[in-house]
Amino acid sequence: MVAIQTSDSSTAAQDAAFSAEVREWLEQNLNGEFRALRGLGGPGREHEAFDERLAWDRHLAAAGWTCLGWPAEYGGRDATVRQQVIFHEEYAKANAPARVSHVGEELLGPTVLAFGTQAQKDRFLPGVRNVTELWCQGYSEPGAGSDLAAVSTSAHLDGDEWSVNGQKIWTSLAHVADWCFVIARTEKGSARHKGLSYLLVPMNQPGIEVRPIIQLTGTSEFNEVFFDNARTAADLVIGEPGAGWRIAMGTLAFERGVSTLGQQIRFAQELADVEALARRTGAAEDPLIADRIDRAWVGLRVMRAHAIRTMASAEVDDSGQASVSKLLWANWHRGLGELAMAVLGPQGLLADDNDDLNEWQRMYLFTRADTIYGGSNEVQRNIISERVLGLPREAR
Repeated sequence: MVAIQTSDSSTAAQDAAFSAEVREWLEQNLNGEFRALRGLGGPGREHEAFDERLAWDRHLAAAGWTCLGWPAEYGGRDATVRQQVIFHEEYAKANAPARVSHVGEELLGPTVLAFGTQAQKDRFLPGVRNVTELWCQGYSEPGAGSDLAAVSTSAHLDGDEWSVNGQKIWTSLAHVADWCFVIARTEKGSARHKGLSYLLVPMNQPGIEVRPIIQLTGTSEFNEVFFDNARTAADLVIGEPGAGWRIAMGTLAFERGVSTLGQQIRFAQELADVEALARRTGAAEDPLIADRIDRAWVGLRVMRAHAIRTMASAEVDDSGQASVSKLLWANWHRGLGELAMAVLGPQGLLADDNDDLNEWQRMYLFTRADTIYGGSNEVQRNIISERVLGLPREAR
């Protein structure tokens, strides 16, 4: 884990200049063809202006605003953790559109940098950096849910290729992805955390079928992915075969990195919007509603303090803190959806004349999934209890 160092006056001046640079660039570029993208996209809304947001991501890349923390030799800026936090927070404050390349930039790219071979870095990092190849994550399965150690998707070497068979589910953006990083069982007869490998699998091939899952919101950013003798090259395994659990845990640690502070800025805006709605409807006069709004504000501050603490300490257990982070934001955001419906009151049960959902109804319905995807509450609590606190394992 990278530490956030205490700033001296020189570093503070550099950070202030960097913040001003980011802010000025966003003000100048979120205009013209990109002005209409402000506020679009994100969980539950990935269908919004997808092609246009992809063009925006490539515009960011051309200006050097992707993969900031990467070494310069791989196209990054060698940005400090503090500067990466500044970028994500300024990006959120500008109401810039949600990124379509986040799985590649925030998950796959850092994993390849940390664990990949030089050939893998040369092959895959440019496509992530330039947003010319999109990625999805092949973790969850119908019979395993969020329990990654229970996956049954298998792969075996057939000549100079892996042959992959099985099914993944809740695979975000699989329908637009070029590649998928897949956790598969490559040692026959292995169980739980042993015998897993982290494979990079091309999506555009006859052995892969993607079926969209229609969500409560009516959209379908999640998918089922079926592998029927899907193929990938023998050398497209990150780390050695059988080390997939360790690599996967590394990816999850990257997932809950500096970008979570930008996520919290968006959460704060959502809370401000709910509070404004409460004032317009008069719901803010209800002491119970007012108390819930206050508690939501406190919850945001707790999330921020936790994120800064874990990034500032190299001694905090990564897996346990990642689980705590997931529990904090997922439960908070689900609670915000419930608060929005409480503010709306009976009106929240009605659709408009076209049976379309309003933004509050969509928030409520989609945030029901927050405590499930990315590792369910139950799995996160098991990780904390068993691996961090050393409590007895849950009966299987």
